[in-house]
Formats: sequence, structure tokens, C-alpha cells
Amino acid sequence: MKYLVALIAGLLVGATVFGLGIIYNPFLSKQGLSPLAVTDAPTITLAFSAVATESIAYSNDGESNVAPHPDKVLQLWEQTVRQTSAMATVLRDGRNQTAGIGIKISSAADETDFLSGRALFNSIWYVYLPGRGALFIEETENYWEYLRDIVVPGYRSSGNIWAGSWLGNTTVGPGALGTAKVTGGSGEFTGAEMLGVESLSVRAWKADKGVVAAEGRLIIELPADTLADASTEDR
Repeated sequence: MKYLVALIAGLLVGATVFGLGIIYNPFLSKQGLSPLAVTDAPTITLAFSAVATESIAYSNDGESNVAPHPDKVLQLWEQTVRQTSAMATVLRDGRNQTAGIGIKISSAADETDFLSGRALFNSIWYVYLPGRGALFIEETENYWEYLRDIVVPGYRSSGNIWAGSWLGNTTVGPGALGTAKVTGGSGEFTGAEMLGVESLSVRAWKADKGVVAAEGRLIIELPADTLADASTEDR
């Protein structure tokens, strides 16, 4: 009997060490500085609330800890979209004024590999800025650092909560420099090919609700010959 207990204890310890090794693997380096943080080109910065209840509408499969909003919104429970979330939100400019509306759809990527620090999602944005035009954003996002730095510590805390200050870029592609692909759809952006980066700033997270205090940000690099409107220009 004692050998069985020792075996079980050894397996539990081994599993724990293995899990901690994956989460805190020192060879999984943090994502570097975004190339758009040092660009000399004109950029647009658009902020939005990353809290589901503060969006216009948010939906998923209905079984996630992040509940759809509002309560009667249709849920994405069909098999083909069960790992997909959709959000419509108000976008604000650098002066915190309403700049437009954004619709984001994200799906879990098959390339996810926790052993290599990849918690990947394939995401698309449709951004409409009244008076200026529309943009389409295609990106691959990696939420590994978010899971490691916020979700895991949150579940390990006595109250299943996390509070602090966390800021990170979620965009890792499809651009070679870890940027999103942005295509102009109408207005002054028609036909333009641009780069973009999405970032997330989190202040509080709860196991039963997800993020409860967080803001997202889109930075879009405009073509050099495009004059950004003063109300949304970042630089």
C-alpha cells in the first residue's frame, strides 16, 4: 500500500512540476517592443473597453466564464463556432472622444501549443470611422503572457481574483515583425495596405467573470502620404 501511495504522490508532484515548468519556462521570452511604438509614420490610436459588459454586444458559446452581453444576445453554441467570440464596441480617440465603432471576431487557433508558449487566436476587426472610412484588420494574437501573468495567479489566489497593472501586445502576426495586416475598405483608406498592433491593459480579473477592469488599444500605421485627422492622430 505504501508503494501505491508513494507512486501516486510522485505522479502528483511530477505533474505539478511539469505544469509549473511550462508556465514559468525561462526560455519562453517576453514579446519585444512593438515596431509601431517607434515608427515615424502617422498613426491612428483607437481605444476600447475590453470588459464584455461595457461593450455594445458580446457573445460566445455561453459556457465561458465571460457571459454574453446583453443577457438575451444570441450565443455561438453551434459546433463550428463554439470556440469563437464576437464583440461590437465603441472606439475612442486620443482625446477620449467617440471615433467610431469596431466589430471583432476571434477564434481559437489550431496552432496553439502551450509547450512553446503559444495560446493563439485568429482575429479580425471591422473598424468604421464616420467621415473617414472603414478598415479591415487581420491578426494572429497570442494570449500566453496574459494567461501566465493574470489567469494562473488569479486562480491560485484565495479569492480567485487578480488585481494589478498589466500591459502587453497581443498581436504576433501575420506580419513578419509581429504586426497585423490592415486593409483600407472605404473613404480615405480605400485600397491602402497598412500595419497594426493590438494591445491590452488589465487592472482587475475575476475567475467567474474574466476581466472586470481592462482597456484595449489598436494602433494603425497609416501610409506616409496619408494625413491623419487631428482627432485620432497619435503622432
